[in-house]
Amino acid sequence: MNRLFSPETYIKRREQLLHTQLKGFALFLSNDEASMNYPSNTYKYRQDSSFLYFFGLSIPNIAAIIDFDRKECILFGDDFEIDDIIWMGDQPKMTELAALIGITKVMPYSAMATYIEQNRDRTIHYLPPYRGEKIIKLAQLLDCHVKEVVGKASQALIKEVVALREIKSAEEIVEIEDACAIGYDMFTTAMKKTRVGGTEAELAGIVEGIALSGGNGVSFPVILSQHGETLHNHNHHLTLEEGRLLLIDMGAENGMNYCSDNTRTIPVSGKFTPKQAAIYQIVYDANMAGIAACKPGIYFRDVHEIAVTIITKGLQELGLMKGDVAESVKAGAHALFMPHGLGHQMGLDVHDMEDFGEDNVGYDETISRSPIFGWGSLRMAKELRPGHVVTVEPGIYFVPHLIEIWKRENKFSQFLNYDKIDEYVGFGGIRVEDDVLITETGHRVLGKPIPKSIAEVEAIVGSEPLT
Repeated sequence: MNRLFSPETYIKRREQLLHTQLKGFALFLSNDEASMNYPSNTYKYRQDSSFLYFFGLSIPNIAAIIDFDRKECILFGDDFEIDDIIWMGDQPKMTELAALIGITKVMPYSAMATYIEQNRDRTIHYLPPYRGEKIIKLAQLLDCHVKEVVGKASQALIKEVVALREIKSAEEIVEIEDACAIGYDMFTTAMKKTRVGGTEAELAGIVEGIALSGGNGVSFPVILSQHGETLHNHNHHLTLEEGRLLLIDMGAENGMNYCSDNTRTIPVSGKFTPKQAAIYQIVYDANMAGIAACKPGIYFRDVHEIAVTIITKGLQELGLMKGDVAESVKAGAHALFMPHGLGHQMGLDVHDMEDFGEDNVGYDETISRSPIFGWGSLRMAKELRPGHVVTVEPGIYFVPHLIEIWKRENKFSQFLNYDKIDEYVGFGGIRVEDDVLITETGHRVLGKPIPKSIAEVEAIVGSEPLT
C-alpha cells in the first residue's frame, strides 16, 4: 500500500474541482499494469499522476467519477479475490480504500460502464490519455473511434486541473524536498565515485540503487554520459576517460510519487581544463542569474532570456559569438549552443502535467509559443506564481551535426564565428540544473545544495573509491 495524505487533502482537492464552472462529470481511469514480455510479467507499476492527485490510490483496475452536477464522487473497483490474495497477501477492501481518501460511495468496476451509458446525454470530461490501453478503454466506454479519443479530451477540465496541480501546497513541497534529499545522495555519491577507468554503467547502477532504496526509484531514466551534447542520452556504455566531461541529469521519485530533477556536469579527472572551465563558468553564471530572477509576476520566458543573454555575452568573450547581444538573442543565434528552454514545472511528474500538452501547461492566454528555433522549445513560458516549482537548467552544447548544418547554410553568420566554433567540436556539453520553488516574495532552491561551483565540483569528484 502506498503512502497517502490525509483524507481531508483529497476531499479538498476534489471539492475545489467540484466547485468550478464545469458541468456534467469527469471520468478518471487508473493506469493498467504494463507487461514486459508476457501478461503476468509486468513493469514496475506507476499510477497516473492526476489520479494520484485526486484519489491517492496507486493500484490498477479502478476508476473514479467526479460529478459536477450532483456534487458527488464515486470510486469504482472490485475487492481482491482469493487467487489475488494467495499471490499478494491480504488486501484491503474497496470500502476501506475509499475511506482512506474520503470517498463514501463505492461501486463495482463493471458499474462504471452502466453509469456512463445512463448519463450519455451529459457532458463527459476526461484528461488526454497517453497509454494505448487507456485510449482503447475510453473508445469502448464512450462509443467512439480510437483515433478520436485524444482529440476529444476536455480542454475545460485540463485548464482546471492545471490550475490546481501547478500550485503546490506546503505538504506537497515537503514531499518534493524528500525527493530532492534522495537526489542529493545520488549526485554526491556519483561525483565522489567518478574516476578515470570507471564506467558510466557502474555509476548509473549505483545511483539507481540509491533512488530505489530511498523511494520509488528514479523519476526518469538516468542521463549519465560523456556525450553531453546529446541532450537526453540514456546510453551508459562508455569507460570514463581522462579529459572528458560527464553530464549527469537525474532525479528521484519519493514514496508519494513526487519528483526531483537536477543536472551537474563534472570533469572525469577531477579537474576542469581551462577550456572546460571557461564554458562551465558561463553556464554556472546563467543558472545563478536565472534562479535569482525567479519571483512572482515575472514571465518564465523573461527568465529564459536573462539566462541566454548571459550565455551569449560569455560566448562572445570567448570569440564564438559576435554582434549586438540583444539582436543576437532575439534572432535565436544562441540556440546553436542551447536549443532547449530554460526549464519546466515539476511535481508528481518530473515534467509536470506534460501529458496534457506543453501549450496547456507552460503557456496561457497571455503568451503563446514562439516560431523561432530555440525560443519555440520553451516548455514553460508563462508568468510565475507562488507555489510554482520550476527547474532552471541552462546549458551549452556543441552538437556536431547541428553546427555542420548551420555552417553550411551560413546561418546567423553576423552573430556566429564558425571558424572558432569548429575548435569546440568534440567538446561535448554542459548543463547545470536546480529545482526552484516560487514563494510569495521571491524563490527558494529546493533540496540540500549539490556541489555546483568549479571549486566545489573539483573538491568532491573522485574523493571516494568506487567500491
